[in-house]
Amino acid sequence: MNSFDSLIQNQKSLFKAGKTMTHTFRAHQLQKLKQMLERHESDIYEALKKDLNKSSYEVLMSELGFLYGEIDETLKHLQHWMNPEKVKSPVSHKGAKSVIYKQPYGVTLIISPWNYPLQLTLAPLIGAIAGGNTAIIKPSEFTTHTSQLIETMIKETFEEQYITVVQGEKDVSDALLDQPFDYIFFTGSTQVGKIVMEKASKRLIPITLELGGKSPVIVDEDAKIDLAAKRIAWGKLLNAGQTCVAPDYALVHRNVRDSFVQALQSEIESMYSANPIENDDYTKIINHRHFDRLTNYLSEGHIIYGGQSDELSEKINPTLIEDIDWNSSIMQDEIFGPILPIMTFDYLEEIVDHVEQARNPLALYYFSENTQKQDWVIKNLSFGGACMNDTIMHLANLNLPFGGIGTSGIGSYHGVYSFETFTHRKSVVKQTTKFDFSFRYPNSKIAEKVLTKLLKK
Repeated sequence: MNSFDSLIQNQKSLFKAGKTMTHTFRAHQLQKLKQMLERHESDIYEALKKDLNKSSYEVLMSELGFLYGEIDETLKHLQHWMNPEKVKSPVSHKGAKSVIYKQPYGVTLIISPWNYPLQLTLAPLIGAIAGGNTAIIKPSEFTTHTSQLIETMIKETFEEQYITVVQGEKDVSDALLDQPFDYIFFTGSTQVGKIVMEKASKRLIPITLELGGKSPVIVDEDAKIDLAAKRIAWGKLLNAGQTCVAPDYALVHRNVRDSFVQALQSEIESMYSANPIENDDYTKIINHRHFDRLTNYLSEGHIIYGGQSDELSEKINPTLIEDIDWNSSIMQDEIFGPILPIMTFDYLEEIVDHVEQARNPLALYYFSENTQKQDWVIKNLSFGGACMNDTIMHLANLNLPFGGIGTSGIGSYHGVYSFETFTHRKSVVKQTTKFDFSFRYPNSKIAEKVLTKLLKK
């Protein structure tokens, strides 16, 4: 038996003992998780600075602050979420009670990415804890300081039988995916997501896949251009574009193209200075492989703003590119960096063909003052989630499920949806024994007559 076998068996033993089933236990673990974050706040800021050069503003807003909000929301509503849910019973079930119970899956595997290494590790964990599961966490090998800190924090806060961290590279992930988990939650690229799904299918393990895609931002001619530019610059350059829901490319109405580009340049410089590479608060690219991948894109099309890069700091200035099409390599995959291709359109209907080139994006953003056009976009395009006249902010609303569709993901989470993701809705009929209807049985003379009347209502 290898170490993973014994680790999983120990967690299965704890789960089968029923320790995680009560509200008291789960709430206590969530409180411990929050206290863990509070105790290590300075360490968290330091680790994320070392791994990604994240500013304290970005850490608080997109990593720590989000987690505090998620924990508080879960603690506030957890008892209600856990309660059995009574539903109506049909006439054919007279005397019976129908109830939905929220059943934990058991031992879960959480595989997290490098771009938001704290938030995207612990946000799913909140759902796993709330749902009454145990968890084995595999953080990214690319963010060594943050991953090591997560292991240290988890080890000092929770017993290994309940929650533990396993570190390593691809071979470790592959070995974990061969284990008999009860649920797998994966956040990462579509390419790796396919591998996770294939591995899980061999054991029919239920999964959530939080992936990505080429999320468009569409600026129509009636948009408030200055405000659109500000919100797009913020959404695109958060974490230097290394965000799964960052605007990947812009579709701008031809009539406002020039004014939009000018406004966008102005907002970039207002937020990050004229040369963000020299700005200590500007996030770096995660590693040299991704830096090279992104700088290779700079040879395509025509750079209309930015384009500078620094190999030593692994930073790339915010860059706007035009004269590209869907055959360009930059349009073949998710960019995941501070480069924004700009394409134009004349009629709103044209955007359908663009979005279909990389269909089912994780997010879509549309800027227009016309609510009828907004409704048209919502109804006629397929995407995971969207903002009208904003970017990113749908992700921060814990009352909305966050997730993709098709190539951008399977399943959703955040708030109550995290609890639902990590629990099975178990349907139960509690039948009365005080009486029994004879018509349900084949030897009843009136069975067919009664059933016809009941079922054809």
